[in-house]
Amino acid sequence: QVQLVESGGGLVQPGGSLRLSCAASGFTFSMYHMSWYRQVPGKEREWVARIISFGSTYYADSVKGRFTISRDNAKNTVYLQMNSLKPEDTAVYYCKAEFRLQNYWGQGTQVTISS
Repeated sequence: QVQLVESGGGLVQPGGSLRLSCAASGFTFSMYHMSWYRQVPGKEREWVARIISFGSTYYADSVKGRFTISRDNAKNTVYLQMNSLKPEDTAVYYCKAEFRLQNYWGQGTQVTISS
């Protein structure tokens, strides 16, 4: 049974940091490209960052220089380190696993940036 379980969300003041985790099970994690997306109510889900199976990383312009995606294949976990957080980063954050035609999503974790 495939599972992606996000954690680490919460309420943080502007300028603060959070680290999100996404623990995977039920598939060969090391073979999958992993991504983080985010969504606010009434808007399309937005791609945030991606790390491919052999480690190259890619970021949306809106988070470049502030967010870092990483993976630990031994722990079947992908991370999103978020620094210098802004109110516009407020969203539900989802992780996604991709391999060829297979896509899996987690249930999401809420991140709220507010003073």
